[in-house]
Amino acid sequence: MRTRRIRTLLVAGILLLAWPLASLGAEPSATQLVERTADKMLSTLENRRAEVERKPQLINELVDSILAPHFDFEQMTRLAVGRDWRTASPTQQQGLTDSFRDLLVRTYAKSIMKYSGQDIVYEAARPGTRSGTVVVPTEVRAPGSAPIPIDYYMLERGSSWMVYDVVIDGVSMISNYRSQFRTTIATSGINGLIEQLRAKTARGA
Repeated sequence: MRTRRIRTLLVAGILLLAWPLASLGAEPSATQLVERTADKMLSTLENRRAEVERKPQLINELVDSILAPHFDFEQMTRLAVGRDWRTASPTQQQGLTDSFRDLLVRTYAKSIMKYSGQDIVYEAARPGTRSGTVVVPTEVRAPGSAPIPIDYYMLERGSSWMVYDVVIDGVSMISNYRSQFRTTIATSGINGLIEQLRAKTARGA
């Protein structure tokens, strides 16, 4: 277990998002990669803080370029949509993935700007329930508050690991979205869900 102080960085729900891991047995190397990812985001925010305040849209661009590449948005969308994914056309599947990606990026970017800094505890990755997956447990600690456990579920893509779900205090982000998506699909169909996601993004997540 290792604790690292991170100032004004990621909101609990997107703590470092994901990172390439050389192997499960190379935990020190994985920790170094996590720290480099965090340091890159932190230094970018600190160096461009004034610019971000003048141009709020810039934070979306920073998240999109620095953090988003480590998400498997297609897998996240597939899991969130659930059984209805199979009945969607390839065009609808792409529309769902793109619109969900845009919404998440903007939601994360908005959260990052509100982050005030807490102690983050990282624990060693453990094997996931399926082959080719791992879970990285973390804990967010702030004075006077109960620790918030955050687990990052990752799957192997080539030589890298990518996030496909985040479980915050026992609540799966994907499961939460799935219940919302099912309601929308039942009343408005796949195209209705795509339009709803785009509308939420346009309103600023």
